[in-house]
This record gives sequence, structure tokens and C-alpha cells, in this order.
Amino acid sequence: MGLQTWWIFVGMTFVVSATPGPNMLLVMSHAARFGIRPALATMAGCMSALVCMVSISAAGVGALLHTFPAVFDALRYLGAAYLAWLGYKLWRAGVPAASALTDAAQPGPVRSAGSFYRQGLAVAASNPKAIVFSAAFFPQFIQPELPALTQFGILLATFTVIEVSWYLIYALSGHKLSRVLQQAHVMKTFNRVTGGVFVGFAALMAASR
Repeated sequence: MGLQTWWIFVGMTFVVSATPGPNMLLVMSHAARFGIRPALATMAGCMSALVCMVSISAAGVGALLHTFPAVFDALRYLGAAYLAWLGYKLWRAGVPAASALTDAAQPGPVRSAGSFYRQGLAVAASNPKAIVFSAAFFPQFIQPELPALTQFGILLATFTVIEVSWYLIYALSGHKLSRVLQQAHVMKTFNRVTGGVFVGFAALMAASR
């Protein structure tokens, strides 16, 4: 692909990735509540799911989902149900009387890096629209007269770098909130706001066509 085409892809991906969504909110929430390391594990889970979904879309599954809307709707409703359940869990999350959020200490039971990774993986994979979007977005930048696999690899690597950069920005922003969240009533409000936003994402996903 030409350099101009690549720069157009960079600009569009930069804007799309910057838009707040369930993945970014989850990373920011985990950074605020648990610290940077758990947020990095969450980020790794989100990126694993996204890279797999983009690769799946390149294999033509996105077009298949578009052709069979019943399958797409079933996946969409399952994803919406998971986001709603996650929002409910956040809303109901208990907060100790004295919170001390640091990189090494977190409220509640200690969670492994694997649990954060799996949650990031599940949230990112809960939206099948990412497959359909990738199937419609990436081919626009691939020139048919050039090797498609090489071009797809360049686009995927570019997408990964931009997406990870935005995850880090959201994680660092969330980590800065940890000082404010040291008060129990503030943490409770934060949990309920983020939980409500996840339920809102679930409603939008279920309602959208």
C-alpha cells in the first residue's frame, strides 16, 4: 500500500480507538481500583480478543455474520447480557470502610493476573460488531494488486500499536483517580457510575441493529 493510504488508516484508527467504549472503560476502571499491573493484564486480554477478531474478519467470518443475521443477533445479545452482568457486579461491589488503593494493595479478595486477563478477553470478545466492523474497515486500505497478507499484517500491527497506546492513556488516567478513590464513599460512587455505564453499553448493544 502507498504511504498516503497508510497515513489515512493511521488517522482513522486513531480517532476510532480514542472513542470511549467498554474495553477502555474496563482498563481505566481496573487501573483506578486495583493498580497499573492488573490494568496491563486486562489490556492484554482485550488486545488478544481484538487481534483474534480482526484476524477472523479477514478470513471472511464478518461477511458470514452479515449474511446470517440470526447468528449475529444471538452473539450480540449474549455479549450485551455479559456486559449487563458485569455492570451489575460493579454496582454491587462492596467497599471497605478504609480503602487504600496502591499498586501493591487492592480492596477485597486478591485477584490473579489471569483473572484480569480473562475479564478483558471476555469484554472485548462480547461485541461481535468488532468482527463486522473490521470486515468493512480493513479491506478499504488493501490494494488488490499487491500481496494482501503483507498489507493486512502492516494494518494489524499499526492498529495494535495505536490501540495499545490509547489503553495506556486510559490506564494512566484511571491510576491517577486512585488517590481520589481512597475514600470509601467516592469508591462506591465510582463503582456505581462505571457499573451503570456498562449496563448502558449493554442496552445500546442490544438495541442497535
